[in-house]
Amino acid sequence: MLRDSPTCCNHPILNTQLPAPSPDELAYSQRLIALIREEIASSGPMPFSRFMERCLYAPGLGYYSAGCLKFGKAGDFVTAPELGALFARCNAQALAPALRACGEDAAFFELGGGSGTFARDCLLQLQKLGALPKHYWLLEPSADLRERQRAFLRDALAPELFVRVEWLDRPPQTEWSGVLFANEVLDALPVTRFSIDDGEIFEEHVVLDAQENFTRIDRPADALVAGAVRHVQDQLGRFSDGYRSEALPQLPWWIEAITQSMRRGAALFLDYGYPRREFYLPERSDGTLVCHYRHRAHGDPLLHPGLQDITAFVDFTALAEAGDACGFERVSYATQAAFLIAAGLETAFAEAYAASNDAVARYALANEVKRLTLPGEMGERFQTMLFARGLDAQELFAPLIEIDRSERL
Repeated sequence: MLRDSPTCCNHPILNTQLPAPSPDELAYSQRLIALIREEIASSGPMPFSRFMERCLYAPGLGYYSAGCLKFGKAGDFVTAPELGALFARCNAQALAPALRACGEDAAFFELGGGSGTFARDCLLQLQKLGALPKHYWLLEPSADLRERQRAFLRDALAPELFVRVEWLDRPPQTEWSGVLFANEVLDALPVTRFSIDDGEIFEEHVVLDAQENFTRIDRPADALVAGAVRHVQDQLGRFSDGYRSEALPQLPWWIEAITQSMRRGAALFLDYGYPRREFYLPERSDGTLVCHYRHRAHGDPLLHPGLQDITAFVDFTALAEAGDACGFERVSYATQAAFLIAAGLETAFAEAYAASNDAVARYALANEVKRLTLPGEMGERFQTMLFARGLDAQELFAPLIEIDRSERL
């Protein structure tokens, strides 16, 4: 089951038959619950964005900062790199020209890193293409996952490749040139949940009920949140009363933080999402928030803090605006299917198919292509956006410029 498995984001269709956590898992979750309760007791109602941040990134306890297995069949969801090597090979093919243009000191900066499979397959393909970066940086919030990545890549890569891999605690603080890569990162940024009541804008908060269980309430939005929602309404028209959704008012500052020291290069984002006019459709009246637990999707973000993933679809118009504000040139916006095909998926598949004499492996390759590109799988729900800074985009990214659909934004 892919991470984007729900075919829409209205909660009634989501899977509510969830397996029970083990006693050890519940004890682990209770530690995070106690931490959040203590903060609410001392500081008052907690904005949902803060609650989501605590659930995902609280040091040692959050879903992404602790040691529970998240990726693959034994985890909670499957991402594109875990399907096979074709995804990484195509991305390497697309980004190799930017690395060459940035020179011998170029870096490849991957946010997150997952199981490490993307880094392995990407480096092997870049080696084949003669476009190896001097550094392959991984920014990974989980100390446990970082060590798993390190062990995996040490075994999977030749020493001359593994020596290029470095783990960062924060974005680079000194000038660098190269490529920033973020697959399924934006969906895990803590979102602001807002609602409309009598034309006024409210922000969702988490509080404690009489039994000290978490529950959600709405409070008048502050200037930052209200401004972000009004900006959307200025483009799309006013939301009706009762409408509820998400926004990322902090996105421009987040993009600035991770790219401020990039002198030249490209930044590629892949995630499930929509252009703004589709993100805020009237029928999507409870937003896009989805939780993932053991390959089941559901709509209760208050359940089992620290044990489940909490995500929201991405407003790609907001991403485009953030990139523009940070001085990037917007090169291409396209569906994942169009992007991978333009980046050489057909050739990558043909080469892998010809290199395998195993019928099972060939079937797996065909299935991988289907899951990456079919509309009912990841092909259309996942979108891509490529930015450039200080590069000749027309020369380096011509196949991707041809598929640009920025008019949808």
